[in-house]
Amino acid sequence: MPAYNCKNCPGYCCSYPLIQLDRRDVARLAKHHNMTFEEARAKFTKKAHGAEFAMRRKADPHFGKICRFFDTKARRCTIYQARPAICRQYPGTGRCGYYDFLMFERRAQDDKDWVATTSNG
Repeated sequence: MPAYNCKNCPGYCCSYPLIQLDRRDVARLAKHHNMTFEEARAKFTKKAHGAEFAMRRKADPHFGKICRFFDTKARRCTIYQARPAICRQYPGTGRCGYYDFLMFERRAQDDKDWVATTSNG
């Protein structure tokens, strides 16, 4: 059982510079969007960081850039059922570093619901 709750996160893992896909991921996106493999590859991926299929990204007010399928207002994945394998596996057998950071800040601020984004002194 994971020691984190992704619903409390602003999408940290979705902001990684490389969200690498494989052919099955592109095929899943194509099916989800009623497209051909080639249409989905051209629209949703690019070659980057040595990967043949890297997810295209878009502007994000918190992280600068984020996965093109991330809703930047609701802070949620818009293709959850069709998300890539790497997203399905995250964080793997380890722990989510952002969640650990978030919990540390909440304990330090003695506030279970809020992490301050600015300093008051």
